Amino acid sequence: MQANVGDILIIHGHVVGQGDRKGEIVEVRGENGAPPYLVRFDDGHEQLMYPGPDSVVERATPE
Repeated sequence: MQANVGDILIIHGHVVGQGDRKGEIVEVRGENGAPPYLVRFDDGHEQLMYPGPDSVVERATPE
């Protein structure tokens, strides 16, 4: 998995009724865009993450 600052990390829910979680990648700590990523979620909390197979990176759109 490769990501850049500003990309969106989407973690798909894997239980019925559990929605997806989305957060902005605010820091990439691995080499060449590799995990771990510091992610800021919509509720404001930040978490250091090594995304699993239920996660995808949505590229940020250039402004």
